[in-house]
Amino acid sequence: MITSQLGIAIVAPAGHTHDLDAVARGIARLEAHGCLVHNYYDPEAVHLRFGGTDEARLAQLYAAADNPDVQVVMALRGGYGMTRLLPQIDFERLARSGKLFVGFSDITALHMGLYARTGALSYAGPMLAGDFGAPEPVDFTLDQFWSCLAGPTHTITEQACGNPALDVSGTIWGGNLAMLASLVGTDYFPRIDGGILYLEDIAEHPFRVERMLLQLMQAGVLAGQRAVLLGDFSGYKLGPMDNGYDFDAMLAHLRATLPLPVLTGLSFGHGPRRVTIPFGAQARLVSDGKGFSLRLSDYPTLRCA
Repeated sequence: MITSQLGIAIVAPAGHTHDLDAVARGIARLEAHGCLVHNYYDPEAVHLRFGGTDEARLAQLYAAADNPDVQVVMALRGGYGMTRLLPQIDFERLARSGKLFVGFSDITALHMGLYARTGALSYAGPMLAGDFGAPEPVDFTLDQFWSCLAGPTHTITEQACGNPALDVSGTIWGGNLAMLASLVGTDYFPRIDGGILYLEDIAEHPFRVERMLLQLMQAGVLAGQRAVLLGDFSGYKLGPMDNGYDFDAMLAHLRATLPLPVLTGLSFGHGPRRVTIPFGAQARLVSDGKGFSLRLSDYPTLRCA
């Protein structure tokens, strides 16, 4: 377990939440785990759909990074807002802090920019409101986070049929597919060769998923990767015009078109059951057609004293 000296800062660099009970529950659960929580989210300072003005949200990030009693900086939630902050973020300041920045979905933009600009690693992991603050939190999701944080390695094992057999190693990176696609061609898109790319999204129709992956291929991103690992892609609706074009049909086309293996079955996405992945860690992905394992190493952790 993590010692009581662990300081966790809560920031809202993207969206805000109406569910203040979730905030209170999340803080209480972290404290029950022995953490000292520093909450920088102010619901009175909400601006439009965001957890504050751009300046205020940036100030939250810096306050958490500069606090010597904080080791982990956890996002309140995703939504939208990180993209607006990217040109203003002093990524070197965040990297020098040594803090572990945690979140997923819209927070993918922070992971991408931090790694691209400084090489610093971060965690694609749970957030306060939806995970720690859920009325009935999913033990698997929270246990994955604590296990990854404790280190020194973290192994994810999934049962998933129909994947190709392979054994590859490389840098693990990725996140929300729409966020990745939006950053192609910018200074916030890391240049990673020989990587393993994990992806997820919510409420994106299969044709949009296909289009974004084709964009990554046509931009030359996928040519340098060893595998694509797909997580949860739910929340979309098919219509009469799809005429049999569903996720499986899209997946078959991708597997016949993309220049690398495509695997499915990763418990990562907008569902309540989610693994934690250190963005930028070294990974070994082994698949035998019935399931796969993903062993992660060489990433920052908080070991017990």
